[in-house]
Amino acid sequence: MYYIIKVAVSAALIVLVSEISKRSQIMGGILASVPLISFIAIIWMFLETKDVESVQILSKSIFWLVLPSLSFFILFPIMLKHEMNFWLSFGASAAVMIGLYYLTTMLLKKFGI
Repeated sequence: MYYIIKVAVSAALIVLVSEISKRSQIMGGILASVPLISFIAIIWMFLETKDVESVQILSKSIFWLVLPSLSFFILFPIMLKHEMNFWLSFGASAAVMIGLYYLTTMLLKKFGI
């Protein structure tokens, strides 16, 4: 039952952001920019494990991995502005982001972070 509640709450938040974005892109952007998924994951992890060290490591990992995710939100609108196909823009931006995730994780590992 707990798992079903977790899925329902998480899905409801995604639908909420999507529906609000249809009416107001600014409000949708504000809600989407708040790290709701991270907040929920941290809360679920703490409630399930009570392991503060794991929560701390997750939080630190989120910080470092937000950086490569920003590349998507820079590249995607630039490509759309230049009238590139939506799906091509989305795919290319996602591919760059994934590449930067890989690079970031390699650098973090190299520096012991």
